[in-house]
Parts: sequence; C-alpha cells; structure tokens
Amino acid sequence: MTSTTRQRSTNRTPRSTPDGALAVAADPAFVCTPEVERVASRASVYLEAGYPVHLSGPAGTGKTTLAFHVAAQRGRPVSLLHGNEAFTGNDLLGSDRGYRRSAVVDNYIHSVLKTEESLDVTWVDHRLTTACRDGHTLIYDEFNRTRAEANNILLSILEEGILAAPSASGGHQMVHPQFRLILTSNPAEYAGVHRAQDALLDRLITIRCDHYDAETESRIVAAGSDLSEADAGRVVRLVRALRALRAEPGPPTVRGALALARVASRAGARVDPGDETFLAMAWDVLGGATVDLGDGERPLSREEFDALAADVVPARVKKTRPRQRAA
Repeated sequence: MTSTTRQRSTNRTPRSTPDGALAVAADPAFVCTPEVERVASRASVYLEAGYPVHLSGPAGTGKTTLAFHVAAQRGRPVSLLHGNEAFTGNDLLGSDRGYRRSAVVDNYIHSVLKTEESLDVTWVDHRLTTACRDGHTLIYDEFNRTRAEANNILLSILEEGILAAPSASGGHQMVHPQFRLILTSNPAEYAGVHRAQDALLDRLITIRCDHYDAETESRIVAAGSDLSEADAGRVVRLVRALRALRAEPGPPTVRGALALARVASRAGARVDPGDETFLAMAWDVLGGATVDLGDGERPLSREEFDALAADVVPARVKKTRPRQRAA
C-alpha cells in the first residue's frame, strides 16, 4: 500500500494580495499520492527551467487543482485567468477605462485670460500584463476556450520575453524573469473549445492528464468527505465501473464520486447496495452517465444501474457478537 503525503499543497481558499494576485498557501487536506507527486515534480522542473506547462486532459481529472499545487511550490504570487470565448487581446493585456481631463486657467493679469487643457487616456492593466510585470505564476485555466487570435499575444511573451503593452514606454515591456505560465485545457471536441494554434503548442511542454488510479481517487474522496477510506473505495469502484462502460472518455469523474460520498455521509446512508437511500442517491448523482453495452451509447435504466451497483459495490458485512455458552 502506498503512503499519502499531505505537505506543501495548495490552499483551496487563497487570499488576495493588494495587487489582485492570489497568495497560495499550503493546505494539509490536499492528497498527494506518489502518482500525483510524480506529475507535479515533472511540472515543477519544467517551470524552473523556464518552460510553460500545459496540463491537458478530460474534465474532472484534477488539472486545475494540480496547477495550484504546482504553483504553490514556487512561493510566488499567483494570478488566475479563465479562458473565455469573448476575450480579445485587450481583455488579456488591459484596456482604456475613461479619460482624465485637466485645465489650467491663468488670469493673473485681469485683462489677459490664458487657458490650457489636456486630455489623457486612463489605462488599466489586466492580469496577463500584471503577471508579466511583477513575476507572478499565471494559471490560465481552460485557455482554449479563448479564441486562438486572442492568445497570439502569448507568443512573444514565451519566445522573446517581451510583452506588447500599450501602458509601457514605447508600447513594450520586458517580462519579469520570475514570470511562469501554467495552462490547462480540455479536449478540442468539447463544446465551446477552440483548437489551439500550433505555434503556441510548440512553445509549451504538455503533460497529458487522465483519471487517477483507484487508490488515488479513493484517497481524494476520503479526504474530501466524512467517509472512511474503505467506504470511499466502494464509491470509487461504482464510479470507475460506470466509466469503464463508456465508449469514449467522459463522466462520471472523481467529482461525481465526491458528490456521492458527501451526500451519502450527510444523510447517514451506508455505502452498501442494500441501503435504499444510498442507491437512490447514487442514481441521482451518477444515473445520467451514458454507457455502451453493445447497443449504442445510452443511459442505464434504473434496474440496470441497481444491478451494476450490487455487482461492483461489496456489501458491508455486519459484525455479530459471538454467542456465549450457557453456564
């Protein structure tokens, strides 16, 4: 049995700093099994070598959580940016936020009136500019939800270390030497996702993430709920059995396992196929998953779902006291 380390992990509720960055601290509740640590260690090496890290994989595989965990190891402020279909280059860099008008009226000599006026544009830096200027670790979550033409601004940042920033003198600024970039992305076939340009992908080191092994998922569910590790393992077995019946990668993920574990624990239900409350909750949380039983992808019926649960979730053995012999 592998051990679980719970050190130097990310805080799920980071506090904000005066410049709008996040101060990411350690969180002892983060589960870091050997499998997680191997991936995190490689990502940390790539960042320290100056390369941006791209965590790519299906939804629910812990990419964003892992990104925060890796960012916390650097001890630098963290900026968080979420990809958005409507983003333009200015949404990443900054934008005009009004004008400042000033006027000087000189009437020192009462018969002479001298007036001078000036109008200045007020520019506000956005998170990419701030991170590049101050040396933050920037987490660009689901970056491929932003159109490729808006992300073109990243090319000169990653290659030449130069940011085209209208607020800087001459329209350019050098990127801080401690600036690092962590990107996450979902597969291109997901709704609302754009294909990233090859020029950008060529500048990244891509780590392909997938669902963790059963032990890691069980420890994550146990850490994120009030269930014992044994009961968390039973929940994970059901989730993984449903996932294995899919023709293509997809839900349910460890998110579904966490949701089921939390609601079952709150309801006081036993993680047992003989417990009607647990079965009903499992159906509510996981019943929408589609599977392929040889007749095309479709949701399981309630009867099929209950039969699968009875097959893969071991019943809890009730402990009985041994009878005492009569004197």
